[in-house]
Amino acid sequence: MEALPDERGRFGAYGGRYVPEVLIPALEELAAAWSSLRGDPAFRGELDALLRDFVGRPSAMTFAPRLSEATGYRIHLKREDLNHTGAHKINNTLGQVLLARRLGKGRIIAETGAGMHGVATATACALFGLPCVVYMGEEDTIRQAPNVARMQLLGAEVVTVTSGSRTLKDALNEALRDWAASVVDTHYVLGSVAGPHPFPALVRDLQRVIGDEARVQLREREGRDPDVVVACVGGGSNAIGIFEAFLPEPGVGLVGVEAGGRGDGLGEHCRSLTLGEPGVLHGSYSFLLQDEQGQVVPTHSISAGLDYPGVGPEHAFLKDAGRATYVSVTDGEALEGFRALATLEGILPALEPAHAIGWLLRRPLAEGSLVLVNLSGRGDKDLETVRAALGSVPGAPRA
Repeated sequence: MEALPDERGRFGAYGGRYVPEVLIPALEELAAAWSSLRGDPAFRGELDALLRDFVGRPSAMTFAPRLSEATGYRIHLKREDLNHTGAHKINNTLGQVLLARRLGKGRIIAETGAGMHGVATATACALFGLPCVVYMGEEDTIRQAPNVARMQLLGAEVVTVTSGSRTLKDALNEALRDWAASVVDTHYVLGSVAGPHPFPALVRDLQRVIGDEARVQLREREGRDPDVVVACVGGGSNAIGIFEAFLPEPGVGLVGVEAGGRGDGLGEHCRSLTLGEPGVLHGSYSFLLQDEQGQVVPTHSISAGLDYPGVGPEHAFLKDAGRATYVSVTDGEALEGFRALATLEGILPALEPAHAIGWLLRRPLAEGSLVLVNLSGRGDKDLETVRAALGSVPGAPRA
């Protein structure tokens, strides 16, 4: 496939910049800096050393024998849950904070839903001694309270957003407002492959280490590429990160799993690609969930990190091009995915990648398929949500 985005930040019809004029110079500066630094040996060497010595890369590849037996596939897990901070988000935040330092930006802001991007940003800022402000929806601060505490202990200021649905969309709104007012000395570490150009390409480039490592690891284990790569999709950074290495290989299927929530009605799910329509959200043209008047609608997912009404423009392009397939999994199926990986493999996944496991439990692929799953985060943050949803934990001791 051709290299995208183009010079206008477009992935086919999608992407671009739909932002206040005040942000255009900062976006131009960021795009020029990334174009210069992405291949710079000194920058790359500093980032690679941090990914190795601070994050713990390369992350492990784990064969899941009992889950494989239960589904009839050969399933390998790319273990981003084993990274420092517990998710894939740290790959992006370290790169962006290094970039911000090169640009002379002395203040960092971010948005977060499940809290993992906020924790990763706060971690990178603590490492380099930079002030950090993280915007987080009020509902997410409640269901992801441990991550709020982690951010605060790392020295970040967590700003609770009480507008709108009080989730990730609203946190991103407030972060963009802050950036518009403070752009001279502030860098916005956007957490996904969404937003205005160059963020979709910048975040993708920093996350593609996942797929590059996984392809080498799987070929060492199995002697070939997978039949299918599966990842959950909210904004879409973990999925793009693992898809990117396999895009040139038409024989490798790419499956993105969206949050089906409680049903197909508006406000009950986060199925931007499978039930949404193209429109503009947070500075980018892509698929999003909107009503007949074009207004962005509320969303629901048991997973805070997937609770977002839009998706990155490269995913929209891959959908239209037929290169990736997008499906959805309900809250209940995600919980089954969580429980299956826990009881069969001794791994507690975040509820986000539990959606990918839940889809595999349907047995939608040919018998014997070689499957690569991006296990994008660990489940510590979701334990109370899972306990509440399941009513009790099987086998738990009685008081």
